Amino acid sequence: MGVKNLWDILESCKKTLPLHHLQNKRVCVDLSCWMVQLQSVNRSHCATKEKVYLRGLFHRLRALIALNCSLIFVTDGAIPAVKLSTYRRRLNNAENEAIADAANHCKVSSIKRNMGSEFSRMIKEAEVLALALGIPCLNGLEEAEAQCALLNSESLCDGCFTTDSDAFLFGARTVYRDICLGEGGYVICYEMDDIERFLGFGRNSLISLAVLLGSDYTQGVRGFGPESACQFVKSIGDSTVLRRLALEGLSIVKKQKSSKRKEQTLTSKHEEHFAILKTNFVGNGCNLPIDNQFLKVIDAYLKPKCHSAESVAVHRALSLYTFGRSQLHQICAQFFDWPPEKTDEYILPKIAERDLRRFSNLCYTSSQLGVHLPIDEMPVKCPVSSIVKKRISRGRDYFEVTWEDMHGLKASVVPADLVESACPEKIMEFHERKAQEKKPKHKSRPKKVGKTVLKEIDDKLRELVLDSERDTNNTDIIGGLVPEEISTSTHVDMLNPRTCHGSKLKVNSRGGEEGKNGVSSSSDCYATGLSFPETEIIDLMSPSPSVRARGISECQHVKCIDVELSESDNDVSPEHARKARELRLFIARIGDRNS
Repeated sequence: MGVKNLWDILESCKKTLPLHHLQNKRVCVDLSCWMVQLQSVNRSHCATKEKVYLRGLFHRLRALIALNCSLIFVTDGAIPAVKLSTYRRRLNNAENEAIADAANHCKVSSIKRNMGSEFSRMIKEAEVLALALGIPCLNGLEEAEAQCALLNSESLCDGCFTTDSDAFLFGARTVYRDICLGEGGYVICYEMDDIERFLGFGRNSLISLAVLLGSDYTQGVRGFGPESACQFVKSIGDSTVLRRLALEGLSIVKKQKSSKRKEQTLTSKHEEHFAILKTNFVGNGCNLPIDNQFLKVIDAYLKPKCHSAESVAVHRALSLYTFGRSQLHQICAQFFDWPPEKTDEYILPKIAERDLRRFSNLCYTSSQLGVHLPIDEMPVKCPVSSIVKKRISRGRDYFEVTWEDMHGLKASVVPADLVESACPEKIMEFHERKAQEKKPKHKSRPKKVGKTVLKEIDDKLRELVLDSERDTNNTDIIGGLVPEEISTSTHVDMLNPRTCHGSKLKVNSRGGEEGKNGVSSSSDCYATGLSFPETEIIDLMSPSPSVRARGISECQHVKCIDVELSESDNDVSPEHARKARELRLFIARIGDRNS
């Protein structure tokens, strides 16, 4: 519980921070407070039997592990003697009458807790789960929040997780009261610096409020509420309020409430009396004056029983513990009935992200020291093998990465800013690989002559032949002759250009072709259906033949046309030479395309 109404007094100092505020921090946890929170979610027998509280603790731990938030579980030890009456009232059980009898003896400073209760069993289960996840546990001597506050005040941790407001009275500087996971996760934080700055309350003032309002150690003073208690403490001041309470006890309260006069200077007699009280105050509780009921409470807050910062127990708790995968498999199978695959699916990506954050911290520390090492020369191997792809989830950039030696984990998704801070070289490799994949790939494919190419060749040859025949017909018309009938049927074989280049082509009356040797080949050369009275040889490269009159019969068929492309340009008209060159170049280009 802590101090009555203290959270309400500190409301103006409450801060709601995003969950990643806990990144790379070391935090002590009052385990009893966490278990009470998780148990209060569902108090049914079914929830207790199915370990709902333990499952909630597991998911809370895995979220903090991913942030590389190092936790230290602190458990309660013995019950302080000053708290026995409060403890008895809470239990309200006849079995605790022995506690009241023990508290009456001055020699009894504290008693052991009931370790056989159901709540103690829950604490033990939480400790076993934490050790499997590599989280150390520290068993306190008395109050767990007092031990957490000592570690925080000694700068051995960055804060304390507890719902007990008296953590500030034990000396804590940063207290996390609550935590919320999921999308938009956050923590509720209170800092002593804000309390001193905004409210003007130091540690002494907060202890004074506990004396007046009531806490685990006292029932308080009747007639004081939050507002009146704050006014009383502020009127005296943080530096002197505890001294006045220790010196005058209830008399100062009566004086302040009745007369409301200003504070008067202490007489020398009071100073000597306070020196004696101070000597007894720092000693044992049984040596304190009996007439002052406030001194035991003040002493309990100023000097709680805890493990010192130099103790072996604290050093052991601050050590780095490893993650026990096989042990966690057994615990999850026993408590949650999970197969190993499901346990790995939950925890391994978080362990991998934590290791990557630790590697990022190492890189940052080395750069701050002026040591800039390539990623392959770092003393610790980078856990990321490569980046697979970029992803966007809930407006944030992520990378899907593959891992090296990560307990069998192949790939998972991590924040892009984390990868950038830990291994920017991997991002450069990823972008270079993506750039190479975007370049067009030139695949060498065999060149095939399709129908479009054949049609192009057919049209070109028809044009060249018609141009040549048009020149000849023009000459015949000039000489008074009738133009010959020209059949435009043409067949082209481009697969064997050697038979067409610089050779004679014959077209017989059956529609087939014959080479020089008279062998019929219907697909080796170009055939044109031209009607001539008899077989005639035409040399396109030679001068035009002398014009002579001849009759043309429509029923006559062409027996053979022998076209010879002469390599000699002597006695050749310029027009014929140009057409021949175009034909040779066209045929050579077709041959190069097929090769």
